[in-house]
Amino acid sequence: MSSMNKFKKLAGISAFAFAAMTAANSVNAANWRYAHEEYEGDVQDVYAYKFKEYIEDNSDHTLQVYRFGELGESDDIMEQTQAGILNFVNQSPGFTGALIPEAQIFFIPYLMPTDISTVIEFFRESKAINEDFPKLYAENGLELLKMYPEGEFVITLDEPVTTPEGMKNKKIRVMTNPLLSETYSAFGATPTPLPWGEVYGALQTNMINGQENPIFWIESGGLYEVSPNLIYTGHGWFTTAAMANKDFYDGLKDEDKKLIQDAADYAFEKIITHIDGLADDALAKIQAASDEVTVTRLNEEQIKAFKKRAPQVEEKFVEMTGQGGKDLLNQFKQDLKDVQND
Repeated sequence: MSSMNKFKKLAGISAFAFAAMTAANSVNAANWRYAHEEYEGDVQDVYAYKFKEYIEDNSDHTLQVYRFGELGESDDIMEQTQAGILNFVNQSPGFTGALIPEAQIFFIPYLMPTDISTVIEFFRESKAINEDFPKLYAENGLELLKMYPEGEFVITLDEPVTTPEGMKNKKIRVMTNPLLSETYSAFGATPTPLPWGEVYGALQTNMINGQENPIFWIESGGLYEVSPNLIYTGHGWFTTAAMANKDFYDGLKDEDKKLIQDAADYAFEKIITHIDGLADDALAKIQAASDEVTVTRLNEEQIKAFKKRAPQVEEKFVEMTGQGGKDLLNQFKQDLKDVQND
C-alpha cells in the first residue's frame, strides 16, 4: 500500500476512533454511516443519497454518506464495514471479487444482455442475484441489500479499434480484479490493474508527459474527457452492490430491518430511472467538448470475433471459483434465459 493510501486509511480510521469506541457496538445508533467508492454525482453517490433520503424521511435515524477518498480506497471502506466502524458500504464486484470470488461473474464478457430493460428485469427477478448472492455475502459478514447496474462497459483507446487484432499491445488500465484482466487479455490487449483512485491521475500524468496511454473506464455514465476514441463492444454492464455489516443488521429491531430493506428498494427504483439515458447524455457532453472524439460501435460481425474469445474467460471463472461458481454460473444463465423468454 502506498504512503498516501496508508495516510488515507489512518485518517479515515482516526476520524471514526471516538465514534467507534462509543457507538460501533450499538445496533441502535441514531447516526448510521455509509461509504461508497465514487465521486459526487456518480451513480453510487446518487443511490446513497436516495437511500439516505428514505431513511431520514421515514425514521428518526440520520445517515452520513462518505464519498471516495474521504475514508481511503475501496479496500479500506470494506475493512471498516467488516470491522463495524461503518454500517453500510457500496462496492462493485470488481473489488469485492477479492473477498467473494464468485462476484467476478459480472466480468464474464457477453454474459449479460445489452438492452437496459432486460438488464433491469434480470436484476429484479434473478434467483442468482436475490437468493444465491446474499448467502455468499453473509459468509463474509455482509448483509447484501441490493445489486444494481450502473452502465454499459466502454473501452477508450488511442485509436479506433474494431478487432481483437487491433487490441494487440494496447495497454488498458483496469480495476484490480483477476477476471477483468483475463477478459482484456482474451480480447488481445495488455491489461494493467490499478487502484480506482489512481486511474485518472495516472492518465493525466501520461498525457502531461505526452504519452496518451489507453484507458478502460468502467461505465459510460462516468466517462471523462481523457481519450479521444470510445469503443462500444457490448460485452457487459458494470454492476455494484449496497450492503451492511451483518452483525449490525442482525442486531436491529424488525422495524429497522424493514426500514433498511425499503430504503434499498426505494433507491433501486430511483437509480434505474437515473441511469436510463445517462450514458447518452455523458457521451453528448464529451462530444460537445471536443471535435476529436470518435465513437465506434461494433456491428454484429465485429462482435462475433470478440465473443469467440469469451469462453476462455468463463473457464477461468470456473477454475477460480470451483463447483460453487459453476453452479452459480448455471443459475445465472438460466435466470437470463427466463428473463429473455418472458
